[in-house]
Amino acid sequence: MRLSRIIMALTVGLAVVAVPTAAVAAQPQPTPSATATTDPPQPPPYPPAAASLTVNRPTIYLGETVILTGTGFGPNETVDIVVTVTPFAAPAGGQAPARRSDGSTVAMAPVAHQASAPLTFTAQTDAQGRFTRSYKPSVTGLLTFTATGRESGRTASTQLRVLHKKQPLPVTGDSMGTPMKLGGGLVGAGAVMLLLTLAWRRRQRLGGAAH
Repeated sequence: MRLSRIIMALTVGLAVVAVPTAAVAAQPQPTPSATATTDPPQPPPYPPAAASLTVNRPTIYLGETVILTGTGFGPNETVDIVVTVTPFAAPAGGQAPARRSDGSTVAMAPVAHQASAPLTFTAQTDAQGRFTRSYKPSVTGLLTFTATGRESGRTASTQLRVLHKKQPLPVTGDSMGTPMKLGGGLVGAGAVMLLLTLAWRRRQRLGGAAH
């Protein structure tokens, strides 16, 4: 009798302990979709490609043509190009200064066609944002090209040196003075030498006749 009561008490105890466990197991567990998740940080977008502008030759002579090449602009857009001219402060390259007879020099700086107002023209890009444009300067000096895309707003610049064509140095009155003076001195010295030679020969003849 006592053994049966002990068994019954153990059975009831186990049932009491099993009820909370079963209740917890019966509760619905949160699904992964219901839990709060945080998206991983996305890398920052790549910055847009920078525009560039180049010339095929950094220095030319007046009358020659250069090719401007632009890249990195918007596709199929119009690009405005502004040309600013800065005159040379020193004699143009390829031109030697004129020299006076006293040794001083005169700078032969170009003064013609020095336009201060900028020139403007346009270019059209292709689907890759690239364009090429030929340009023939009509002024000398340091030319700065600035290109700006109308839709993209991207801008780039480059520079070009335009020199006067090489020309023979003009002959001035000062530069002719020294050669003429030198030539006159040589003619005079030659005349003196000729007279001395004739006098010496005459004396030799007279001396021979006396003997």
